[in-house]
Order: sequence, then C-alpha cells, then structure tokens
Amino acid sequence: MRFTNRTGLAIFGVALSLAAGTVCADVVAVVSAKSTVTTLSKSQVTDIFLGRASRFPDGIQAVPIDLAEGSAVRDEFYARIIGKSPAQVKAFWSKIIFTGRGQPPKAVSNSIEMKKRIVENPAAIGYIEAQLVDNTVRVVL
Repeated sequence: MRFTNRTGLAIFGVALSLAAGTVCADVVAVVSAKSTVTTLSKSQVTDIFLGRASRFPDGIQAVPIDLAEGSAVRDEFYARIIGKSPAQVKAFWSKIIFTGRGQPPKAVSNSIEMKKRIVENPAAIGYIEAQLVDNTVRVVL
C-alpha cells in the first residue's frame, strides 16, 4: 500500500510539473518595429508598467498595454519581469487608484490584440509570447 501511495504521489508530481511548464510561456517585452526604442532595462519596463515612468528614455510618451487579469501570459510577465504575483499587482493598483495617483495600463483580451495595438502605435509597449515575435515588433527586454 505504501508503494502505491509513493507511486501515485510521484506521478502526480510529474503531471503537476508538466502542467506548470505548459502554462508558463517565454514572455518578452515588445514595442512596434516603428518605435525609436531599441532596448530597455528590467527596471525601466517595471517603472513604465507600474506607472512610475510615463516616458521612454528618449522622452517619448510610453503607452503600456496590459493583458486582462487571469491571463497566464500576464501572470508570467509580472512574475518574471516585474517581480510581483497577481495578488500583489492587484493590491498595488488598488492603492494607487484609491489615492488618486494613477490608473493601471489599459488591458486587452489576448496576445494577438496586444500585438495589433503595439504595431499600430509606436508609443505603445506590451508583452507577448516569444513565438509571436516577427518583423512588426521589436523585443526590448
């Protein structure tokens, strides 16, 4: 009986790791290929998405675009790049909104819509799965 429990636990652990691997995408921060921005640091991207900076280093207005809450790509972006969990991001913006110091980035429903908005606006910055990168967008981080 003990052997069966261990085997079941091992199978469950492997299944959980595989499921977690499929949820986490390789997410990259991107701008339009028409943008003058060529690269950004992790802290610059963080500052833009948390409303601490409203301009790119060259002085051009930065327009961050977010994915809707609950998106696995959004969760991965905020965890890897910004260093915050979904609950921390929600709490952060709740406080900023409540104190009247800002509003979160506008959100779109999926990565295809995100990419479309970025391509249309050279001032936009967002994040997409690495496999969606083509010559219409530029990876900045």
